[in-house]
Amino acid sequence: MVFVCFCGYSCKRQTTRIQKTVLWQEGKGKHNNYRIPSLVVTTKGTILAFCEGREDGDAGDINLLLRRSEDNGITWSNEQVVWDDANNSCGNPCPVVDKQTGRIWLFLCWNNGDDIETAIIHKTSVFPRLPYLCYSDDDGLTWSTPVNMAETCRDTTWGWYATGPGFGIQLKNGKYAGRLVIPANHSYDDPQGIIRNGPYSYGAHVLFSDDHGESWKMSEPIRPGCNESQVVELSDGTLVMNMRSYNEKYCRAISYSKDGGTSWSEVMHDPQLAESQCQASILDYGEYKGKQMHLFLNPAVPVGRTNLTLKASFDDCKSWGNAKLICPGHAAYSCLAKLSDGKIGMFFETGKKRAYEEMVFIAFNPEELFTAGSLLQ
Repeated sequence: MVFVCFCGYSCKRQTTRIQKTVLWQEGKGKHNNYRIPSLVVTTKGTILAFCEGREDGDAGDINLLLRRSEDNGITWSNEQVVWDDANNSCGNPCPVVDKQTGRIWLFLCWNNGDDIETAIIHKTSVFPRLPYLCYSDDDGLTWSTPVNMAETCRDTTWGWYATGPGFGIQLKNGKYAGRLVIPANHSYDDPQGIIRNGPYSYGAHVLFSDDHGESWKMSEPIRPGCNESQVVELSDGTLVMNMRSYNEKYCRAISYSKDGGTSWSEVMHDPQLAESQCQASILDYGEYKGKQMHLFLNPAVPVGRTNLTLKASFDDCKSWGNAKLICPGHAAYSCLAKLSDGKIGMFFETGKKRAYEEMVFIAFNPEELFTAGSLLQ
């Protein structure tokens, strides 16, 4: 494995080959802090970077924010607010681009600002946590009013609910080509569960649409012990759900679907993808030098949130190599995208003293992955 640092904090190897922009910074701007990166590229090539603008931590007044780039991340627009609902929480962005219509669908979640996650899981909150949906038809410049999707996208027995965070995909292969798929997760009643000191566990699921986002359905749940999920399509149309695990395996939880995300296999774990209970990102980059390439990004340590590392797979996610250390210090949530110029785009949380000081965007050519010792010689 060859490790290269791109973050610029602890080494001097950053070069002009690497584009770097701090999009949000703790203590600067209209909010106290910023978290939960989401990145997507529109059919026009515009990069949309979403995050939560927070006044405190995971609860309270949270607004959904956006910045746009029309030149592959070289320059960025000013911050715009996608959704601000007074003192309530509006977060967990999970966009998907319909490549046939150009419409950008954005799933996100809402809860009462006075309700914390523990109360929502225990079902003692004032209101449940609910999925919402909005869209943009002008490349992210304006957005529709978010609509409550709980009737078709949430089981009433669930407590906590979260979309992504990260992005959804549109299927390219097989009988389900064109289907929009949004990864999501939830808490559920479980007599054997121990989440938040109660009989509850975490599970995952997807939402999918076969009519370009006009209606949505829920998949079967994926259980036990997994949440904060991202989904990727393999070359034969199989879907892989890659999830944060609570099963004491210290690596990512995996599940497969052969029917476009409607049903899922039992939860497995991939020891190649070490994790410390953190969100991660997985991306179908597409063809690279004649081979299909998938990318995976997370803090690649079993404990803590450090060593943000990018890995590549050329065999439909069976094996992972070419590990590149992106940031050797503190780092947490992240999101990947393939930019319109072919570069790898990356949006992640990092900082010198803690992982939530800055939200950084970087872009670089995929060749940076393949130095001495790489899979491609």
